[in-house]
Amino acid sequence: MGGNTMIPKSVLFALILFFIVIVITYSIKSGTVDIRSNFFNLSLYQLNDSTHCHIPSPLLVYMYDLPPRFNVGMLHRRFANDTPVTSRTLPGWPKNSGLMKQHSVEYWMMASLLYEDNGTDATREAIRVLDPDSADVFFVPFFSSVSVNVHGRNMTDPETEVDRQLQADILKFLRESSYWQRSSGRDHVIPMHHPNAFRFLREEVNTSILVVADFGRYPKTMANLTKDIVAPYVHVVDSFIDDDPPDPYQSRTTLLFFRGRTLRKDDGKIRAKLVKIFEGYEDVHYEQSFASSDAIKASTQGMRSSKFCLHPAGDTPSSCRLFDAIVSHCVPVIVSDKIELPFEDDIDYSEFSIFFSFDEALAPGYVVTQLRQFPKEKWLQMWRLLKNISHHYEFQYPPKKEDGVDMIWRQVKQKLSTAKLSIHRNRRLKIPDWWR
Repeated sequence: MGGNTMIPKSVLFALILFFIVIVITYSIKSGTVDIRSNFFNLSLYQLNDSTHCHIPSPLLVYMYDLPPRFNVGMLHRRFANDTPVTSRTLPGWPKNSGLMKQHSVEYWMMASLLYEDNGTDATREAIRVLDPDSADVFFVPFFSSVSVNVHGRNMTDPETEVDRQLQADILKFLRESSYWQRSSGRDHVIPMHHPNAFRFLREEVNTSILVVADFGRYPKTMANLTKDIVAPYVHVVDSFIDDDPPDPYQSRTTLLFFRGRTLRKDDGKIRAKLVKIFEGYEDVHYEQSFASSDAIKASTQGMRSSKFCLHPAGDTPSSCRLFDAIVSHCVPVIVSDKIELPFEDDIDYSEFSIFFSFDEALAPGYVVTQLRQFPKEKWLQMWRLLKNISHHYEFQYPPKKEDGVDMIWRQVKQKLSTAKLSIHRNRRLKIPDWWR
């Protein structure tokens, strides 16, 4: 009897399965398919999809317990004993401190380590540890910038001897620390934000991670971008909170604004030259002014009503004016050939600032022409971006995620590998820095 021979389904399924196994086995051995890789990639995707994002561990910072005379005692006389300040005894930053506030990053860094945040440490860039052996870096809470302002700003003032003695005392303290000795201070963080901070003995701590405003008064062998941190000035004008007009461009009626001292030293001499460059323009406000509470209020209003804010170099390449402009959402116009800017590995200043060289700025009519021709849509993009990034330049207590002090600690964390490299090399080199 003729007809087709039917293959049982079970046999057919076994044949198909056998064929698949043969193909997969051959593919794995020949290297054409990596089924293990595909499987684990899928598992990893599912794991990431079902769990929270990985949060990098915070920087572990040991802060030396120094007597208040090295820090808050210079701000508040009630700290007369040698008991180190705590989160409970930390005083607020003085409200009427004037321009001293602009170099106050040392206070905010100390305050951020003192802050006790009830278990949310994982979201912060740095936390304090009480065991020095567990620390990544060591913070020295010496208010060297405050000392410049409090103890004789003029070098001929006898009061500067107090500043000199404080520096000598802190240096003696550090040299007696076994943790300083083991690294020669390379893993120690020392704020020196004022250009004259630590003015007498700064060469003695030049291996440390320095927190500076710029490198204008430092030789390259002492401070540089490889090991040190450029920190922003603390703005002195009030932040522009409710900046949301129907037409931001038209609401700012002044094209270019500058208000400040025009007679400065070094690169700041350009300010006096710019007086003549900007004369006669109705939409340009360029005014000589000295620091006072009324002057700060006038600058606040001026920046908020201007499209662009001029930032020429001061006695050093930087000044507080840039950061006043940022929190006022006034597009910065930077005229400084040697300026270094904070957080540049995270922030691209060219996206919300305009840069001119000294030669360009001193060319009659050049800057004004460029700004008048600047497209409105491009300006609006910069204005929106300024609003989005201005929180990176806020200093406050309690500290907040990605505010100014949090960003500084992030920078310290990024310098850690360089510091460790230097520490390890120094331990075995017979001739230090032989390649220089």
